[in-house]
Amino acid sequence: MEAAPAAKAPAAAEPAKVDFNTVKSAEEAGGMDSLIAAAKAEGELNVITLPRDWCNYGEMMDNFSKKYGIKINSLNPDGGSADEIQAIKDNKENKGPQAPDVLDIGPAYGPTSKSDNLLAPYKVTTWDTIKGTNDPDGYYFVDYSGVMVFEINSDVVKDLPKTYKDLLDPKYKSKVALAGDPRASNQAAQTVYAAALANGGSLDNIQPGLDFFKELNAKGNLLPLIADSGPIAKGETPITFQWSWNAYANKDNFKGNPNIEIVYPTDVNWGGYYYQAISAYAPHPAAARLWEEYLYSDEGQLTWIKGYCAPSRLEDLTSRNVVSDDLKAKLPDAKLLSTSIVPNGAQLTSARALIKEQWDKVVGLDIKSAN
Repeated sequence: MEAAPAAKAPAAAEPAKVDFNTVKSAEEAGGMDSLIAAAKAEGELNVITLPRDWCNYGEMMDNFSKKYGIKINSLNPDGGSADEIQAIKDNKENKGPQAPDVLDIGPAYGPTSKSDNLLAPYKVTTWDTIKGTNDPDGYYFVDYSGVMVFEINSDVVKDLPKTYKDLLDPKYKSKVALAGDPRASNQAAQTVYAAALANGGSLDNIQPGLDFFKELNAKGNLLPLIADSGPIAKGETPITFQWSWNAYANKDNFKGNPNIEIVYPTDVNWGGYYYQAISAYAPHPAAARLWEEYLYSDEGQLTWIKGYCAPSRLEDLTSRNVVSDDLKAKLPDAKLLSTSIVPNGAQLTSARALIKEQWDKVVGLDIKSAN
């Protein structure tokens, strides 16, 4: 009699596949090793509107690519927050290089983008140390902050303005520029908001800001050019409203050619911050989540400080003595940062909508890039 064939051992169960489009934490991804492996397999990451000198993003992108071997496609580096959101809407079905994976947006765009179902929730492993007005479910979260300043090419402008109202003086004719289109750029829109408070407005009354820019335009002082590093260096936009981190980065990069003076306006101390978020339609969902993990690691946070930004984990970093004295010198003045006026999300959303609606009618100047 033939022996009965040996029973086959049951096949080992295959590990469950992870849908990185829905992963809300590294733990859900199977741990950081699993997340890193999946991100490396994707091999690419699409970022959008990240100038290399904005908060030291150039070094951040280079370090991330070197660390993980992931190619970064940088889309529309000179765009604004509205361009980021529009890019998601335009590329919902497109998994190619024009579809952003991650966002760095002004705070008014966080809640609205969540409401439009454009964002995917995710909480990085350092979530509990992130300070600020973060969405409780992780749809958007604060990345860094600073204050609004005047960046002045002192080779062109010798008598430096100290206040917003000073800028109305005829001696600044054809010398004042915004750093973006206020209808699309968070930085430019918040400049209008700050001007409102400098001219008798309030966090709930932005009209004086629009009126200020109307008068600035009528006097011929306001230029139609977006003041990015090119026009500033050439002297085409001698006085620019900037977030502090951009002004100091330009001062460093120009190395005295031209000379840059940074003025903290005395009539309003205006603070601002930005949000990170992941697109709900990210073509590289694992890489998107790994990017956020990197930004909010100690290494990523210190890289932002090198670019003059105060990262949202600063309190945790300083409590553990992680920030060197050299890096501390690059942080915004602590008193200015702590006493700055910062509107809440609802106020910013309302102000942004009013500026977008009223800019053409009230101010009547189309702000465009020199390129």
